[in-house]
Amino acid sequence: MAAYREVPTTETVERPVATEPIATEPVERERPATTEKQEYGMNLAARIISFVGGVILALLAVRFLLILLGANPANGFANFIYSVSHPLVSPFFGLFNYEQTLGTKHFEIATLVAMLVYGLVMALLIRLVTLGSRRRAA
Repeated sequence: MAAYREVPTTETVERPVATEPIATEPVERERPATTEKQEYGMNLAARIISFVGGVILALLAVRFLLILLGANPANGFANFIYSVSHPLVSPFFGLFNYEQTLGTKHFEIATLVAMLVYGLVMALLIRLVTLGSRRRAA
């Protein structure tokens, strides 16, 4: 029988240096599993936020058109739109030295700014509610 001799393992081995960058594939991370009930709740909340935001934006758009065309505030419909939308637009009146002159044609920039802000808030709320969803919010 042959006797085996132990070889010392203190030798250093040179590793080849990579001259080209190593191509890596993007790693798809799995999202935590959500149940059907959670998906339904996220989708329902997103729809409710979208509906309420849509009503607010439509109301502000009608207000903008009525003021742009100089609608008479004594008219029932115009008075209703002005009174309901006034609390939504009033935080933005101070931005542009607003003086309320209903019944005359003018371009009310505060209403456009309000529409922009409420639209962004609506979009952010929908994204926040559907953050863990597997599907994108519409």
